[in-house]
Amino acid sequence: MTRAEIGIIGGSGFYRFLDGAREVSLDTPYGLPSGPLAVGTVGGRSVAFLARHGARHELAPHAINYRANLWACGPLA
Repeated sequence: MTRAEIGIIGGSGFYRFLDGAREVSLDTPYGLPSGPLAVGTVGGRSVAFLARHGARHELAPHAINYRANLWACGPLA
């Protein structure tokens, strides 16, 4: 998988702004992130979005694997 230029962790619903979004599931050295990444484009830039509480708000704040989320959307390799 090619890494996106921009990674965003936020509330569900943002991925509606991504053009041509596709879901990408991945595992990290810290386990699974909150859900699959929505990868698409905004203004010609490749963007990966992760819903912090899960796509359907199923994760309580204490249950979020923040290390996995940061790795999934973190700095470009």
